[in-house]
Amino acid sequence: MTLNIDIKEEQKKSQEQMAKQGLRVLVCAGTGCVANGSLNVIKKFEELGANVSTLTAHDKMTIVPTGCHGFCEQGVLVIIPDMHVTYVKVKETDVEEIYESHIKEGKPVERLLYTDPNTQQHVFKNEEINFYAKQTRTALANCGKINAECIEEAIAVRGYEALANAIKENNPDAVIDTIEKSGLRGRGGGGFPTGRKWRFTAANKGGKSYVVCNGDEGDPGAFMDRSIMEGDPHKLIEGMAIAAFAIGADEGYIYVRAEYPLAIKRLRKAIADAEAKNFLGKNIMGSDFSFDLHIKEGAGAFVCGEETALIASIEGERGMPRPKPPFPANKGLFGRPTLINNVETLANVPVIMLNGADWFAKMGTEASKGTKTFALTGDVNNTGLIEVPMGTTLREIVFDIGGGMRDGKKFKAVQIGGPSGGCLTEEHLDIPMDYDNLIKAGAMVGSGGLVVMSDKTCIVEVARFFMNFTQNESCGKCIPCREGTKNMLAILQKIVDGKGEMEDIETLETLAKNVKEGSLCGLGKTAPNPVLSTLKYFKDEYIAHIKDKNCPAGVCTSMTTYVIDEEKCKGCSKCARNCPVGAISGEIKHPYTIDQDKCIKCGVCVSNCPFKAIERK
Repeated sequence: MTLNIDIKEEQKKSQEQMAKQGLRVLVCAGTGCVANGSLNVIKKFEELGANVSTLTAHDKMTIVPTGCHGFCEQGVLVIIPDMHVTYVKVKETDVEEIYESHIKEGKPVERLLYTDPNTQQHVFKNEEINFYAKQTRTALANCGKINAECIEEAIAVRGYEALANAIKENNPDAVIDTIEKSGLRGRGGGGFPTGRKWRFTAANKGGKSYVVCNGDEGDPGAFMDRSIMEGDPHKLIEGMAIAAFAIGADEGYIYVRAEYPLAIKRLRKAIADAEAKNFLGKNIMGSDFSFDLHIKEGAGAFVCGEETALIASIEGERGMPRPKPPFPANKGLFGRPTLINNVETLANVPVIMLNGADWFAKMGTEASKGTKTFALTGDVNNTGLIEVPMGTTLREIVFDIGGGMRDGKKFKAVQIGGPSGGCLTEEHLDIPMDYDNLIKAGAMVGSGGLVVMSDKTCIVEVARFFMNFTQNESCGKCIPCREGTKNMLAILQKIVDGKGEMEDIETLETLAKNVKEGSLCGLGKTAPNPVLSTLKYFKDEYIAHIKDKNCPAGVCTSMTTYVIDEEKCKGCSKCARNCPVGAISGEIKHPYTIDQDKCIKCGVCVSNCPFKAIERK
């Protein structure tokens, strides 16, 4: 098929435009860095760069607000590729020094360089920072490197080339063949083969079909999809358009939770710009293929991450799951065949189409191809958004990319997959992380949340926290989930309150299995996972809470006692003066005492004692 747009010529023009920008200063403008003041950093750079004639090596400087660089803990991040330097934790007040010292004089500002937590050495380049060096980025390849709000920069890095090729070759089945051969599996948690899902949907020919992107990222601490939508929205749009071409759809929706205002803003602009270029809309690039794309803002219900609940929400109904079958591929949005993939899955599609199925399949493991993004948080030195090949071990993620445990703490466990996942322990550090291995270990990939815990973390409280989340988010439609999660939460709360009984453990396990087997949708079926996995690997902690009335990690306040060491106490009265309930008494210059009946275990006395005389037991 002949197209009226030469995508290669468009690329050349865009690349020439970028080459004329001179020195590119990439400033992270993802949500995390914006919260840390990156917009002020950008403004200050632009003010200083107004008089570019003072630059020694460059006659022009362009400040590029990008999407998330991933290294969120180190924000605001500023990368100057031509000078081979990455600056971290940059504030508005640091900009002038970077400009005057490095950009004009060629002298790097060492205090703003990343410091390796293990070697304590400054590191200049991104590729030399362990956090980045150990990653392989495909879905995130452009995030942090281009202006997310400029379609020309997306085109310059081969944006919409895969779509143009697919339309030109005019062989939808060949597109599906490529996705099938690549081994791409759904990155939203279930891991269903993407090409197979496309083929199921494409088989329902005749009449209207839809493509829906699930951007309802609701796991606590998860921000993988948000970063793609903010940092490279055109890759997602192109992936959806290719999917629509492959299955014969002419309309699509991106379902995004309203708590992602920056992602929504950039998606709206990207859609408008793509329509203006005729990469979306009627007769795309002069072909007979048309595809209109809309944004649907969700109200933040976790259950709407389940595809049938998401469909109900788009249709204007309450977001509640529906029995399956029929599956969306047969009867989905407005009763028509509907393909639903999450953001990361669709963002991989253009890359696969450009580089080939074999290229993608070479990464990862035999049954889990390609890469996976994870939100790495918790007690590690380097937290942030990462992308690694499937099969990467937990040890590599925690101790190489994550830089090891924070403050010399001891590794205890990892909660992977968010509220739907499970806990993995030290014995799992070397298993290849993929869909099948994690399920065997009692966890799951999920959307990619990964929380690292130290020996100072109470496992029972972690299980209670996630159960509290899923219980609150249960839509209440089916009894096993509605009542089961409520009762499981009550038991867990009873245990952390120091009122547990040994039979509670057996009751928890029975409830967990019933909820898992009897719930209607994925929320209920996976809600017990954190409880079951922690009971499997850390039952001794449950027993300690119940039998000994002791929290081994010293976290559960109901089992905590604050005691004043008479030998260390100088009788300054500061603890008594700051106690909110008057539980501390004594005389000046004499040891004070704590009335345990009055003490609410808030810990204010500990933080106020200048002599470290108050101990938590």
